[in-house]
Amino acid sequence: MKILVLNCGSSSIKYKLFDMDSKEVMAQGGIERIGLQGSFLKFTLPSGEKKKLEREIPEHTVGIEFILKTLVSEEYGCIKSLNEITAVGHRVVHGGEKFNSSVLITDAVIKQMIQCSELAPLHNPANLKGIYTITKLLPEVPQIGVFDTAFHQTMPDYAYMYALPYELYTKYGVRRYGFHGTSHRYVSARVCEFLDVNPVGQRIITCHIGNGGSITAIKDGKSMDTSMGLTPVEGLMMGTRSGDIDAGALTFIMEKEGLDAVGLSDLVNKKSGVLGIFEVSSDMRELEEAVARGEKRALLTENMYFYRIKKYIGAYAAALGGVDIIVFTGGVGENQATCRAGVCSGLEFMGVKIDEAHNAKVRGIETIISTPDSKVKVVVIPTDEEFMIASDTMAILSR
Repeated sequence: MKILVLNCGSSSIKYKLFDMDSKEVMAQGGIERIGLQGSFLKFTLPSGEKKKLEREIPEHTVGIEFILKTLVSEEYGCIKSLNEITAVGHRVVHGGEKFNSSVLITDAVIKQMIQCSELAPLHNPANLKGIYTITKLLPEVPQIGVFDTAFHQTMPDYAYMYALPYELYTKYGVRRYGFHGTSHRYVSARVCEFLDVNPVGQRIITCHIGNGGSITAIKDGKSMDTSMGLTPVEGLMMGTRSGDIDAGALTFIMEKEGLDAVGLSDLVNKKSGVLGIFEVSSDMRELEEAVARGEKRALLTENMYFYRIKKYIGAYAAALGGVDIIVFTGGVGENQATCRAGVCSGLEFMGVKIDEAHNAKVRGIETIISTPDSKVKVVVIPTDEEFMIASDTMAILSR
């Protein structure tokens, strides 16, 4: 069974083609700068060699056509015909309260996804473009929607409700939804396999730390709370997102700076976080280099960044009544030893002890970074959202 996984963003398309019989990644890559000058397809060959093909890609349909032609091309292809594709799995950012699991995409499902687009105007419309394009190009191929928010639908009402007038929830669905659910679901299940423990009875805190970041409290394999909210702005300090902020500060800034809703959204989504404080870049690698040079603003930024993560871990340990496993994943969580060390420093009172020498060597591999006598297992688990989407797609088709 060959499954194509698509992740369509506003100006990008990421893809992976899996042979689910062997669990092999047959092809992977992505298109960037859709609708802009200098658009291109970048992909990795089975040999590990990277290729970049530039061409004009004005919109998503052209981009997906380009990907499909590349998959069957004589020079770069890995399949002889598109008929070999059994199904297509799509990442969909927001499923609202309508979807608590992955689903076979039908006309009725698409209508519900459109209704959720108001909650994710930058993401869901792009996700839908991918679905429409596959419907047009491969009309006989079944499609599965896998929602970032679905894993968090097990949160209790006292965790997902905001202390706003209740009618705002009933009228507009204003509540915490959370994101990165596919990643949190994957790494929380995988860490239990890796440690050979039953998820039932485990209190796990998963830290998905990348340019966007979120933390989830998981008990018995189910999400109990998560740091992102109605939108992906809430929670941690991120690459360009502010994370938690006093709502009163936002109205104050709106008045002082003459901002409307669009301007405020741009401020907290694109100009804040690491970029807002550091002012040089949102890239944690550049920040780390500046910290090594002793730059004062870089040090402040890093301290703020680590502190937010640590604070959420402490809060979720309290919410869970303790913690058995802490997982680091995502681009920063998997690869930046200083982040993991900085976050765990000061958590000794919870029984967290890091093997500093081992942690310093770890980049992108599954491994325990806590000491043998640590009461809490601290583990690095590289995330694989695409494999999770492919697995869900196969499971739904096998029903």
